[in-house]
Amino acid sequence: MFMAMVKLENLSKRYLVALFFLIFIDYASKIIALNNIQTLQQNDFLPLIDFLIVFNSGIAFSFLDLNNFVSRYILLILIFFITFYFFKIFLDEKDNLKKKALLLIVSGALGNFIDRLSDGIVTDFLHLKPFDFSLFIFNFADAYITVGAIIFIFSELILLKSKNES
Repeated sequence: MFMAMVKLENLSKRYLVALFFLIFIDYASKIIALNNIQTLQQNDFLPLIDFLIVFNSGIAFSFLDLNNFVSRYILLILIFFITFYFFKIFLDEKDNLKKKALLLIVSGALGNFIDRLSDGIVTDFLHLKPFDFSLFIFNFADAYITVGAIIFIFSELILLKSKNES
């Protein structure tokens, strides 16, 4: 049934390797952070980014962070279907830039999904704090999703602009 729903022939080896590489980088970075950073202990890294381990049972910016059994696994199921939907869009996409943006989004979603599987939480460890003002704490998967979404939105806006000029 899964094979009938998605066109796997649209998944080239190059994209498959990139998908697994991005997921590996995210997963490995979370393991390294967990093994080298103490929970809630801030460690200076760069002027704008510190290392700070936090665990997020919600989604973006701890939204829906109810930290209970039911919400964890309902959220896990919801994330699975959203990721599947974006994967299908990725496979059907013809535009190369949008396909790369969707690859980032799917890689990030899968990275956080894998992290969430065991205990319903995601490990965040990159603390963005420009001018010592704390904005948010994220991981590589979150960065993939954000960058992918920005690229996708801008490519849509450029396409819309070029259609309007025609």
